[in-house]
Amino acid sequence: MPPSADAQDPAGAPTDDTQGPRTGAPGGTGPLPDPSAAGAHRLDPAGGCPHARDARLRERGAVAPVVLPGGVPGMLVLGHDALRDFLAHPDVAKDARHFTALAEGRIPPGWPLRTFATVRGMTTADGDDHRRLRSLVSRAFTARRVAALRPRVEALVEELLDAVAREAAVDGVVELRSRFALPLPMRAICELFGVDEEFRGRLHHLSSQVVSTGTTPQEALAADREMVEVLARVAAARAAAPGDDLTSALIAARAEDGDRLSQEELIGTLILFVVAGHETTLNLITNAVRALCGHPEQLALVRAGRATWADVVEETLRWDSPVSCFPFRYPTRDLTVEGTVIPRGTPVLAGYSAAGRDPAAHGPDADRFDLGRPAGVRHLSLGHGAHYCLGAPLARLEATVALERLFTRFPRLALAVPEEELAAHAGFVGNSVRRLPVRPGPDTRER
Repeated sequence: MPPSADAQDPAGAPTDDTQGPRTGAPGGTGPLPDPSAAGAHRLDPAGGCPHARDARLRERGAVAPVVLPGGVPGMLVLGHDALRDFLAHPDVAKDARHFTALAEGRIPPGWPLRTFATVRGMTTADGDDHRRLRSLVSRAFTARRVAALRPRVEALVEELLDAVAREAAVDGVVELRSRFALPLPMRAICELFGVDEEFRGRLHHLSSQVVSTGTTPQEALAADREMVEVLARVAAARAAAPGDDLTSALIAARAEDGDRLSQEELIGTLILFVVAGHETTLNLITNAVRALCGHPEQLALVRAGRATWADVVEETLRWDSPVSCFPFRYPTRDLTVEGTVIPRGTPVLAGYSAAGRDPAAHGPDADRFDLGRPAGVRHLSLGHGAHYCLGAPLARLEATVALERLFTRFPRLALAVPEEELAAHAGFVGNSVRRLPVRPGPDTRER
């Protein structure tokens, strides 16, 4: 049976003295400085469309000082080349022991971005630890394993589209984000990790709170604690009744060699894949549908065979990245990035949405959604370097199948409200809209 969540940091990080300083402990070295006094940009915790903000900040340079929620000073890397080099730099770490303010106890327990720093798992590990954890998980995302998932993904897509057709026949309008873009990746990742259906709805709610930057300290703490508790129950269920899923395989690896995967690392791995494994693909599908509805001439290229659905996925990843500002990396020494010094121990955000529209990398028309864009610089929206997104093949498969079948069955699909009326995603980590009401139109299966 897993240890109680009471013995852990809310995000799953151990708190005994053998693991280093207790993050969030009182004392520290005094209050945080006010970075806005030095002209740093204060990120809006409520989020909103990031592209106008990105353009303004990029005009100042490839790196921008920012104010994170709670007045925490940070940096945002916006330029494509700067971000590519920073993500692969040998003196940039993911382990939060390098986060100076956190290690000194100046970050409160209810800080809304704390989970990104303190969760113990592959995404916050460096060096040998990262290689160890990644090797345990990578077996689920080999090209062969992902290709074998295609029939199941196709069946899920058709099942969900049948439900869309039934709802459209009654009301004419369907909220596509919650009815289609969400359940597909959520069900796929949960089946892959052996998460029983009883947990799935709650996990989506909790993961939405985890990636939100506008939660109160009390909400953040409660969401973190419950996420750990729910995933501990998932792990306990798989330990009691192992199956052909990755959670069972990770538990078996731990049982064979107890120091290979700690309980905190197991829970941290589940948090990473349950949250990232559905939230980013949810945003990707949502953003691609919006892009095609808003650019019918580009959709016509696909229907004429002059572009592919894979092209749609890649251009959406570049043009409207499902992740805007991803936390965190920490320089282990003072680094100068394109003329800007990033002090050692600073929490740094990866500006994927900004890099995707960087004219220096993607040309003067980088703001244009264009499936015929000449092959050139690849986007960074799935990461770069040692921490490149392990689930990228699965995300691409899900999005490609989803878009092809959606627009084949509903060729007249259109937004049900003007684009400008779609409310932006809460927070500055994810990038999408909260709802996507569409009019599917006739279902070709009914003909």
